[in-house]
Amino acid sequence: MTERMTNTANQYMGSAKETIGNAIGNPDLAASGAAQKSQAEAAQRMADQKTHAEGVGHTVEGQAQQKVGSLTGDKSMEARGHANEAFGDVQRNV
Repeated sequence: MTERMTNTANQYMGSAKETIGNAIGNPDLAASGAAQKSQAEAAQRMADQKTHAEGVGHTVEGQAQQKVGSLTGDKSMEARGHANEAFGDVQRNV
């Protein structure tokens, strides 16, 4: 969650620098702000993709655990499978 907050803060800071730079006629400050904002947005997209991929992995792992637990009668493994699948669903939808 820290990465998401850092990216959001950098987006806002970059946007503010860009706005101030444009308002006072300082193209270097405006460009610096635009670059900071763009980098933060790209970092956030990458973080979101990583979280989504991890969610897919947890979902698949959970489904496998459920099937193995069901076939072997291991209720504990089956329950862990349900938990992993639910965790994966949450990660994929963040």
